[in-house]
Amino acid sequence: MEYKLRKAEPRDVSDILRLVKELAKYEEMEDQVMLTEKELLEDGFGDTPFYHCILAEIQGENGTDDLKVVGFAMYYFTYDPWSGKQLYLEDFYVMDKYRGMGIGSAILKQLSDLAMKTRCTGMMFVVAENNESSINFYKQRGAEDLSEEEGWRLYKFHKEDLLKLAAPAEE
Repeated sequence: MEYKLRKAEPRDVSDILRLVKELAKYEEMEDQVMLTEKELLEDGFGDTPFYHCILAEIQGENGTDDLKVVGFAMYYFTYDPWSGKQLYLEDFYVMDKYRGMGIGSAILKQLSDLAMKTRCTGMMFVVAENNESSINFYKQRGAEDLSEEEGWRLYKFHKEDLLKLAAPAEE
């Protein structure tokens, strides 16, 4: 079965959200997806996109002309004050049925090529500790586990925390 990679377009937000939800279900975090198609459209396809996506699609089953989106990578660019531009891989998922066809490797190759063309010094991403297949996928391709090597920990401020931090100081 052949596949094609392409850059996401505004018409793809329903497929992007579907795959985000499938990934969340795979990671047993399905209830945490709060994003809507409207937000994906506004945030990824406006004047200043906050993310970009590469999609993998195959020919529809039953010989139809319809193409089916079966994988995606959501990424954006960030800046490291020590080393410069970085490509940050936020989400990366290929539907289970279509794994083993080289789709994930092709997406990673395209992202790596993009990172080199945009003069990035590296690609950063986070992998759940219990996702052994993904950890192995990345390690086999040369990824370094910074949590082990450098002792970095991932932190997050939730929206409620940001509201408190942004509130005017009480006098």
